[in-house]
Amino acid sequence: MPIDPRRATAAPPVRTEVVWDDHAVRLYHLALGAGVPETDPRELRYVYEGHPDGLRPLPTFGVVAGGTGGVGFQVFDLPGVDVDLAHVLHGGQEITVHRPLPAAARATAVTRLTDVHDKGSGAVLVQESVLLGEDGAPLLTQRNRIFVRGEGGFGGDRGPSDRLPAPAREPDLVVELPTLGRQALLYRLTGDHNPLHADPATARRAGYDRPILHGLCTFGMAVKAVTDRLLDGDPTAVTGCRTRFAGVFFPGETLRLRVWHTAGGHRLTATAADRDDAPVLTDALVTTR
Repeated sequence: MPIDPRRATAAPPVRTEVVWDDHAVRLYHLALGAGVPETDPRELRYVYEGHPDGLRPLPTFGVVAGGTGGVGFQVFDLPGVDVDLAHVLHGGQEITVHRPLPAAARATAVTRLTDVHDKGSGAVLVQESVLLGEDGAPLLTQRNRIFVRGEGGFGGDRGPSDRLPAPAREPDLVVELPTLGRQALLYRLTGDHNPLHADPATARRAGYDRPILHGLCTFGMAVKAVTDRLLDGDPTAVTGCRTRFAGVFFPGETLRLRVWHTAGGHRLTATAADRDDAPVLTDALVTTR
């Protein structure tokens, strides 16, 4: 069996040195679609290092900081985990912000596999990664769920339900975000080089007619949209965010966000507007200070 749950969860944490600068931050924001229109001062806060307000990274940048393919995705380096990337899908993501991310830093990611759940048709690897600043204090904690098709049925626990359904009323905000046909190729430059997002042959082997966009890219776009429209473009106001990746999204499509204001934060969903609102992100939430 390519996944050995006991061996994988017993492995010691992986410590990874992470370094980034303003170039990496600007590239990440551009890969999300920032900088449109290019003369808008609000957009320049994401892509211009000389902006009077300074360069302010979105908290979701912490997931790809250092260009390692995603801080917290060192799970594939752990003993007991040997999977085909064509069978891997990002199932869910959660980020807790302890302090705003700086535009440049040296940090350490401490990553461990906490659980392996048996979903029958596949296995879900649950990962936790803490990004520590140069002073040793945490910048953010992220938890992600990685679904591996065909690796279930080993008799393990299914795991808890973490669903967060949208309110049963009309949304308070609807936003449509167009994407570029080459957006997945741009996002790959942040470090996630899974060929599923670039190689048509790999995409077909995984059951798709063409490469798909990274789930973390659509999630970053959603968090940016909430930040821009509800938080006056201030990423430091975000204290946490989470989502479940409910379906694939293809580069070039339009992402439709629906946002509800609730006492617990801004709940949202995202759908593919070009495919009859096929679900893309569900059970999503952005919390703020």
